Amino acid sequence: MAHYAFLDDNNIVTEVIVGIDETETIEGLDPETWYGNFRNQTCKRTSYNGKIRGIYAGIGFTYDPTLDIFIPPVQQDSETKN
Repeated sequence: MAHYAFLDDNNIVTEVIVGIDETETIEGLDPETWYGNFRNQTCKRTSYNGKIRGIYAGIGFTYDPTLDIFIPPVQQDSETKN
């Protein structure tokens, strides 16, 4: 079992699913490629322990293809500073 993040055109995570292990193939393709083709979206593996792409991806995270990592969204401070 592995986790996979789907990205929109701006490399923002739109969904994370549980899928087959990354060492398995589907119709001869690695899971990232097969899931991406099936959904017509880019798909990247992520992991709870942070060993893959730096951090577990959540909805709204950004994927940086240069660094090959997920980046969490910037949290806005809800309090007004005076």
